[in-house]
Amino acid sequence: MTTDRSKHPCFNKSAAGDCGRVHLPVAPKCNIQCNYCNRRYDCVNESRPGVTSAVLNPEQAVEYMDKVLEAEPRITVAGIAGPGDPMANAAETLRTMRLIREKHPELLFCLSSNGLALPEHVDEIAAVGVSHVTVTMNFVDPAIGEKIYSFVRDGKVVYRGRQAAELLLSRQREAIRLLKEKGILVKVNTIVIPGINEEHVLEVAREARRLGADIQNLIPIKPTEGTPFGDLDEPAPGRIKELRAAAGVDIDQMTHCKRCRADAVGLLSNDLSGGALGGCLRACAAKKVEPARRPYVAVASREGLLVNQHLGEAQTLQIWEQAGDSFRLVEERETPNRGSGPKRWLELAKTLDDCRAVLSAAVGETPTQILREHGTEPYAVSGLIEAALAAVYGSGDVNVLRARRAGACGGSACSGGGGGCG
Repeated sequence: MTTDRSKHPCFNKSAAGDCGRVHLPVAPKCNIQCNYCNRRYDCVNESRPGVTSAVLNPEQAVEYMDKVLEAEPRITVAGIAGPGDPMANAAETLRTMRLIREKHPELLFCLSSNGLALPEHVDEIAAVGVSHVTVTMNFVDPAIGEKIYSFVRDGKVVYRGRQAAELLLSRQREAIRLLKEKGILVKVNTIVIPGINEEHVLEVAREARRLGADIQNLIPIKPTEGTPFGDLDEPAPGRIKELRAAAGVDIDQMTHCKRCRADAVGLLSNDLSGGALGGCLRACAAKKVEPARRPYVAVASREGLLVNQHLGEAQTLQIWEQAGDSFRLVEERETPNRGSGPKRWLELAKTLDDCRAVLSAAVGETPTQILREHGTEPYAVSGLIEAALAAVYGSGDVNVLRARRAGACGGSACSGGGGGCG
């Protein structure tokens, strides 16, 4: 994992004149409601987070990325910053990163998140090559946090007030700690809100330093029509300068932020989202781009040689791809935690959105149905991994390798309910 700031214009001011970034708007859903955010408005003259002229799917994002690099070869960073939260759209975010990594491995990869769902995905984003992450952290006192957020949605449960603030803060702290353990560079964005957290942001700076964050960005609120904070005054530049000087005692400060849109593209000093590349974005979003044929196959194996593990028991799955006449192990991916029933298999289906098949010694009826609905075919087989892969990729007969029919559970760890031991 790189810890190099030199080519990321947001982490390194001296790079801002030579290195550009593109925000790929593939994440429309959000899992919190900030009292300063309204994502319904889009004006080409408005530069603030949460605004985009179009939303792309992962395949469209790859085509757009190609066109962006043709138009502005100084782009060094591919980021996802919304218009919602990347980890509230984890499947789309991770698939976009994987697809672009295959075509443009020279790029840096960056995410900007509120942190709520980050902890559960840190291993995945590290594996896909994300090297820079921004976490928006606006408070360390829940009494202040409950004034900033209307609600926090964790899965299907909605929290409000103090409970929402406490949950969000705990996840943000955990996310930063885990990101730093992976060697990922972390920037903490803090929105300065007069009358709410203006005097509190120095406490946030100290907490960011304690957690190991690399840099902080104090951003003056941009009052937005239709929000609870729409009538507040924007902090004066002189006040922000004072706060940055004080916070800089504890942690490095970003002083050149442009409050970028979710579809920002180009150099920080020359955003092109309102020009030709804005039209290119809308054209890519309107164009039907067929999803690429799923290149990978997931395998449940105890030792890496045989397909010999029940899907419900597997804590990790090997991800394989065809490489000429042979096969190559790409990575290992963690499976969702056991005990959540069908939700586990929905999460696994998202994790395997680039896999055409998953091979295991046995698989229950519930995961079989859910995985098939999401485009990944489950096979219950036994034998050598390479023989099974040859069958799936078309040079053999999968039926010859079947251990038992898909949907049948077996083994001492099986509960016998057909749910896949999940």
